[in-house]
Amino acid sequence: MTTLVKWTPFRELELFDRRVRRMLEDIGYGSAFVPAADVYETPDEFVVELEVPGYEEKELGIEVSDHMLTVRGERKVTKEEQEKSFLLHERLEKLFERRFRLPPEADTEKVTARFEQGVIEIHAPKAVETKPRKIPLGAKT
Repeated sequence: MTTLVKWTPFRELELFDRRVRRMLEDIGYGSAFVPAADVYETPDEFVVELEVPGYEEKELGIEVSDHMLTVRGERKVTKEEQEKSFLLHERLEKLFERRFRLPPEADTEKVTARFEQGVIEIHAPKAVETKPRKIPLGAKT
């Protein structure tokens, strides 16, 4: 006796999405999923927050070069994870990289970061503005 299973397009889309993600990873385009991010500005600084649940601090890296902020994460796949046959897999993959262009006003020499409860919080203070000053014209010497 066969069992009837209700067809849903969402299941088909999810399976298709998984196949496409795996295909892109196989040809070197990396994971299709990246951490969710919030980027905002306060009067004194620019802030980037990334959700990276499941990652430990030692598995994360942050780099700033020429106003480009790069956040990377790589975690080892456990034997338990390898043995699982996922029916749905939406969590972050084992490897990700996100890049953010910091505005020219950001002081990239003073960027700080902290990691707490699965969220990376990166602070880039605004550079102190140099105010224009008047230069008096001197007499010829």
